[in-house]
Amino acid sequence: MSIETQTGTVVALWQGQTVAGDREAAFDQIARVAGAAGRAGAEVVVFPELFLTGYQREDLGELAMSVEEMAERIAPLARAASGAICVGYPERAQEGLYNSALCMSSAGALLGNHRKIQLYGAAEAERFLRGSRYTIFDLGGKRAAILICYDVEFAPHIAALRARGVDLILAPTAAMYPFEHVGENVVPAMAANHGLAIVYSNLCGTEADLEYFGLSVIVGPDGKTLVRAGAEPAMLLAALKPQYDAALLSTQARDFRPIEEDR
Repeated sequence: MSIETQTGTVVALWQGQTVAGDREAAFDQIARVAGAAGRAGAEVVVFPELFLTGYQREDLGELAMSVEEMAERIAPLARAASGAICVGYPERAQEGLYNSALCMSSAGALLGNHRKIQLYGAAEAERFLRGSRYTIFDLGGKRAAILICYDVEFAPHIAALRARGVDLILAPTAAMYPFEHVGENVVPAMAANHGLAIVYSNLCGTEADLEYFGLSVIVGPDGKTLVRAGAEPAMLLAALKPQYDAALLSTQARDFRPIEEDR
């Protein structure tokens, strides 16, 4: 289904609670939410980080799936929904375990599989291998990329993607208190400073010793918050304009003036 209309490209996200290791419950939820998003006209729906299994678990290696296995399960759900699906999962690879997110097109084709670049804290560094490249693809008339949670907090990554023509970032997330300022302030600032849209899909509720703050948000390239969730499960939708007034978009990449150190 093409949603490139006069109102723009419709994007959606799901802010949900952990499935606590129940992969089949996750697939059922993905099917229901993606179907609803598709009926509402969404070109893509983004689910949280490690949504397939839950984030704070010791059995992620046992629950992990290869990218081929994951794509095989998500492809028919995307086709049925007539919209792309981006979802986080633990990826089993020959060399080890990655914190990944894939995006399947409405036709059931794999658009991209992103491996988290910026692992957060000692626990993630011990559990996962680091990703080493950007994941960029065309989606609904936009040049899209995936960044996972901590990835999206790094201005150099956002700047690098913008320099490559990216104007839409899909950001599966599992962010917890007391870092709610990331959803409230950092993500909108990244969108505004670099002139691109961000779909930031967080978990909510509690899991083990973590409490996720929710606050999922869709921000336009002009830095304006189009829609924001609270602390409860929610599906959000927003239309990104086909064109934005250039006077409202950041020119930092062009205007930046580096200062040489005194010698």
